[in-house]
Amino acid sequence: MDTITLTDHHLLCLLQLASPALPVGAYSYSEGLETLVENSTIDNQAALQHWLKAELRYGAIRLEAAVMVRAFQSVKVGDFKALSYWNMWLSAVRETEELRASSWQMGRSLIRLLAELQPQLVAIVNTVGHPCNYAIAFGIAAAHWDINIKAALLGYLHSWASHMVTVGVKLIPLGQTAGQQLLLELQELLSDAVEEIIELEDEDLSCCSWGLSLASMRHETLYTRLFRS
Repeated sequence: MDTITLTDHHLLCLLQLASPALPVGAYSYSEGLETLVENSTIDNQAALQHWLKAELRYGAIRLEAAVMVRAFQSVKVGDFKALSYWNMWLSAVRETEELRASSWQMGRSLIRLLAELQPQLVAIVNTVGHPCNYAIAFGIAAAHWDINIKAALLGYLHSWASHMVTVGVKLIPLGQTAGQQLLLELQELLSDAVEEIIELEDEDLSCCSWGLSLASMRHETLYTRLFRS
């Protein structure tokens, strides 16, 4: 991966945007992982690592990240029609009601926060249409704060990976050290994913996420649940 250079300001903006402390409600969702732990498909560190690697290589997170890039680019060139299009496109390709609802809820929360922190973004937000997906809101923020696109993409993917590891630590359960070891082992793959996603053409946007889809659909009928998805 090429060296990414950020000013202190841009780095701090990215850290804030990708922080688990960002009040968007990500902690409420497991993206089907709760189902997989419940049925013992994932019951140890190795199994969680395999799942996360597969998702980064082939899963829906790649589509989300690619759409985030397109949202970023649309804001940069002022093409708000394209921004609205990609928001609708992402809503349409979400496989289950729970996954769509989580993306909309987190997007709504981030958009509301951005409007309060940066009122000048309200005009852009109004062009997106409602509901707004989280990846779209993230792209808008990254573009407005002029964060390097590769850095923004890496932050988006790392934020997702960190959250999923945290979910695994709680549910399997794993120790905190095991969770941090997982994140370290994912670093190279995260960097590779950034290089691949940034080069994707529109016609190449696809994923293989049937496992996630089935887990998400079954999550609705779990007897007990800690997470909303």
